[in-house]
Amino acid sequence: MARPTHVYTIECAATLIGENLELLQEVASNSDNIDYGEMIHAHDGTDEGITTFTDRGIESLQEFLADVRTWEGGVRQFLTDSQCDPEAIERIMADEPKS
Repeated sequence: MARPTHVYTIECAATLIGENLELLQEVASNSDNIDYGEMIHAHDGTDEGITTFTDRGIESLQEFLADVRTWEGGVRQFLTDSQCDPEAIERIMADEPKS
């Protein structure tokens, strides 16, 4: 199997798929949410480094979020279960499409 030769920063991934950056950061905070090896932490000289995704990693993000949106309580429940900061939950939910 070929190895990825390029990755996308989490900021770029958010823009590409039209998702809230804070939501993607919350999803990425648990590597079990993304297919193994498709999310890569890159050291950039800072203490935090950067989170990047392969092409398949971006697809995995999209699939995960589509699934979350079918759950009872949807994104809000996912964020609550992830023990996300309540203020961050409100910012993220303000950016969620209304259905």
